[in-house]
Amino acid sequence: MMYSKNAVAIPPGATIREQLENRGMKQKEFALRMGLSEKHISRLINGQVELTQDVALRLESVLGVPASFWNNLEAIYREKLARIIAENELERDAELASAFPYSKMAALGWVEATRKAEEKALNLRRFFEVAKLDLLDRLRIPGIAYRKTGTNETSDYSLAAWAQKARIEARKYKTAPINISKLEQEIPRIREMTVKNPEEFCSKLTDLFAECGIALVFLPHIGGSFLHGASFYDGNHIVMGLTVRGKYADKFWFSLFHEMCHVIRGHISELSGTCEKQEEEADAFARDILIPPEQYKAFIKANCFTRDCIIEFASKIEIAPGIVLGRLQKENYVPYNRFNDLKVRYQITCKK
Repeated sequence: MMYSKNAVAIPPGATIREQLENRGMKQKEFALRMGLSEKHISRLINGQVELTQDVALRLESVLGVPASFWNNLEAIYREKLARIIAENELERDAELASAFPYSKMAALGWVEATRKAEEKALNLRRFFEVAKLDLLDRLRIPGIAYRKTGTNETSDYSLAAWAQKARIEARKYKTAPINISKLEQEIPRIREMTVKNPEEFCSKLTDLFAECGIALVFLPHIGGSFLHGASFYDGNHIVMGLTVRGKYADKFWFSLFHEMCHVIRGHISELSGTCEKQEEEADAFARDILIPPEQYKAFIKANCFTRDCIIEFASKIEIAPGIVLGRLQKENYVPYNRFNDLKVRYQITCKK
């Protein structure tokens, strides 16, 4: 017998037991009359095995109750059993759903807004394309590489939601076969785009990545995830997602080249995901691609961090001044409250 909040499933064996008790018949004798083992009869009575049509016909002969009655009893039991299992699984999923940033996902239109826990669970199942939410643990994206600036107890659930949305959006892209060598060769061309507006570079950038077998997806940031970008294999292409809503240009380009490093160096091929050393390697890659090390050292040595000096140096290395300022602020050469008008905020809305 199994229970849920709304149903009780009683196996046909309970009725068989009643029949035997009314007749004063022992299970051993009943098993002999049925032509079945005592073990099978015990399991039948306890609902551990299915009451088949063959058994129903035997019951008709032994107990004098029509086979149709037993078949109907079994069908009702199996239906209720399935319903109870589903209800109990949904109840467990409703508890799991509370760990996801559901309200934020709903605000972005990723899932339907609701306050009911069970509806949240059902919507999350559809979003993640799983029959049960606890299956997500076994369906984690292998080798996913991502750039985060912090962590908390909800950040992994936010990452899972964000990565799934990136996967869904990437299906809209037509990509060529994966070509990492081509991606590496295109670095200078990509870097040239840093001085342009999103309206100018967005389509060109996504097309260039698609030619390398990479679906470049731009998604809003989910608060609490601390996420800037993530990359992973999905089928016959690579998905590279970047957060862009309200993002400064320097952070956008740093995150892009950071993720490119993970792809080029093969970090996303490792099943366990990236380690701290690989994240540091990707940071150094992005930093040095954006601002060549030797030129940066010379600039720092000159010790002139005025607005005009920053603009002049940025022009010399052909990069946006906001990117240079962001680096100087991060390394404490310039306070965070100075020259911020040099920084540009992106609103990228291009879609495939």
